[in-house]
Amino acid sequence: MSITNALPTGDQVVQNLPWRWNVQGRIFLIGGLGFMFDAWDVTLNGVLIPLLSKEWDLVPAQAAWIGTANLLGMAIGAFVWGSIADAIGRKRAFSATLLVFSVFTVLGAFSPDIVWFCIFRFMAGFGLGGCVPVDYALVGEFTPKKQRGRVLTAMDGWWPVGAALCGVTSAVIMATFADWRYTMLIMVLPALLVFWVRRSVPESPLYLVRKGRTAEAAAVIEDLIRRTGGAKTEWRLPEPAEPEKLTLRTMGTQLADLWRFSTKTTIAAWSLFLTILLVYYLALQWMPKILVDAGFAEYRAFLTTSGMAAVGLLGVIAAALLVEKVGRKWILAVTGPLSAAILVVVALVVDVPTAATIWLLAYGFVVQVAIPVLYAYVSELYPTELRGSGFGWASTVSRIGAGFGPLIFVSVLWPYLGLPLSFALAGVLVLLAVLWMARFAPETRGAALD
Repeated sequence: MSITNALPTGDQVVQNLPWRWNVQGRIFLIGGLGFMFDAWDVTLNGVLIPLLSKEWDLVPAQAAWIGTANLLGMAIGAFVWGSIADAIGRKRAFSATLLVFSVFTVLGAFSPDIVWFCIFRFMAGFGLGGCVPVDYALVGEFTPKKQRGRVLTAMDGWWPVGAALCGVTSAVIMATFADWRYTMLIMVLPALLVFWVRRSVPESPLYLVRKGRTAEAAAVIEDLIRRTGGAKTEWRLPEPAEPEKLTLRTMGTQLADLWRFSTKTTIAAWSLFLTILLVYYLALQWMPKILVDAGFAEYRAFLTTSGMAAVGLLGVIAAALLVEKVGRKWILAVTGPLSAAILVVVALVVDVPTAATIWLLAYGFVVQVAIPVLYAYVSELYPTELRGSGFGWASTVSRIGAGFGPLIFVSVLWPYLGLPLSFALAGVLVLLAVLWMARFAPETRGAALD
């Protein structure tokens, strides 16, 4: 094989292969299942809050730690697993995230009290927190560049699927067994199945080259060419490049680079991620409890929340159809504040089951138009060398906000302001973020990334 520098590298060949559902599509489906479990696990917090509040006689401030512990674990896991993937490989990290999640979910199901339960939920979140970034990295590296944008956008469609499955499964379990422990144990079975299936996903050739395993890297690339029917041409392996290790020093450098690039852009990215996703997590975690307190039976509250999540799949489709026609800023400017306003309406009509259900379905659709566009927009605000860290830090800020925000919501705002005003205050925060974006952040539709 020629090693002339004029030849394309193996990873470039992989990025130009034809799309095949039984090759790259299979990796997309397996990676998407990890994203689905992330949604299932976050939605499970909302299911567990009313159930454990009754089981252990928890006040809302105590119950809020069910979601807070889980989301903080995810925030830390999102960073740590990136370094783990660099050390042990995408494939092993790809599988290990779900294994860690499964072990601590089982332990959580047998917790004797709320303290141990939160510890195990934190560790389960830590495992699953690495699932999404590792999945995105692996799916992106194997997807042809012509399809990459659509495929990575479609990954977000797994979220409403996972959230809806959580609600439906929990409703069936509570109607049949009336035991919250089964709601946790049942999701471990498909998680372990996905863990087993993930063993067949090939290792990233770029990782193999970096580790000096060039023969294995060449074998993976040649196998992909053969299975997709790609053109057989000469190519060379890329030069190995050891990635920078993630330490406190490099994290500080990343942060400084983001703010040095543009203070206004970084404020826009962080504030949009923080406020829009805070509103989403407030609804996802506390809506089952709100509905139960309003008189809904537990199984009906879970089914209603499941419907709210499921209709979000239509929102993702609408976002994909509108994002290039309308532009990122206009969609976020409308759907962000509108989703919060709909929650205020839900709080006002929650005692009328039919009206509350209709407005919750409207909320599920609108907020899932906003979230995929938000992901696309923030990733486009930074140049290539800052894009990963820019998106990663904005996502981490949102996870921390989603962890502590509901704690403040149920401990301070809801008891003193009431539910409608509390949601309205969250909406004001979204509106402020949108106004900052409108004034200081650029529109990225059709813009070159660099």
